[in-house]
Amino acid sequence: MRLLNRSAGRLSRHRRGPLAGLVVLLLGLLLTGGLYAAFSPAQADQTGSSTDQVAQGRKLFLVSCAFCHGQNGEGVRSQDGQHQLGPSLIGVGAAAVDFQVGTGRMPMSQPGAQVPRKPVTFSDQEVAALAAYVATLGPGPAIPTKNDYSIDGLTASEKQEAIARGGQIFLTNCTACHNFEGSGGAMPRGGYAPKIRGVDPKYIYEALLTGPQNMPNFTNGNLSPDEKRDVIAYLGSLNEMKEYGGFGLGGLGPVTEGLTAWLVGIGLCVGFAVWIAAHTTRSSKKKVDA
Repeated sequence: MRLLNRSAGRLSRHRRGPLAGLVVLLLGLLLTGGLYAAFSPAQADQTGSSTDQVAQGRKLFLVSCAFCHGQNGEGVRSQDGQHQLGPSLIGVGAAAVDFQVGTGRMPMSQPGAQVPRKPVTFSDQEVAALAAYVATLGPGPAIPTKNDYSIDGLTASEKQEAIARGGQIFLTNCTACHNFEGSGGAMPRGGYAPKIRGVDPKYIYEALLTGPQNMPNFTNGNLSPDEKRDVIAYLGSLNEMKEYGGFGLGGLGPVTEGLTAWLVGIGLCVGFAVWIAAHTTRSSKKKVDA
């Protein structure tokens, strides 16, 4: 009994020691990190990216991107600290890089409210290398595969259902900026929503996932992968839709149609009425003179 009491006393003293709390804290952090790594979604999966590819991506990054985003992707602020010259790329994932660089938006030619799409600067191999390097900076969305955004594997009825669901989601969440036909439109402070009809489905999926520029990002918690796929299916169906009403007027909606009706339709009617009145007046004068 004495031995047991002595052992228990030693344990109690060690528990109250200054290092006991630190050891418990470290064990808790290790346990939490292990559980997160085991059960969290592997968004920054580096499958298919080799060490050489990451090294190539870092070289390209230091030459073309580090001036604005920092040598380690931490971002760069102005000297007074009031303006962000380049945002941090830690945690943006490979999908954001593939979208921005793959569509030519980056490297940015000049600062502005909206980064326009322009010819691509890098090759596909270089884009993949940059994406692989940025993905190592922190966990983020991976580049989607064709299985994520294609409905080719569905039956005909399932495709129609997917397009209908995608249309409802698009009309609810996207038409305020992109117009009901995906033709884009103006936004405040010099921004604009670009046209998304005819855009590569992969880039639409990445834009939904990462939220470039003024666009909000729709994570898998907001829109499931199937719902993102359905939205892309709806946009694809618009490319095959005929303009049954005649002139499409750019698909910009009732404002453009109403303006065209006033300027063209009513304008022609007023002009024709003025011509009739003037012609009738000249005819009446000739009869009176006779």
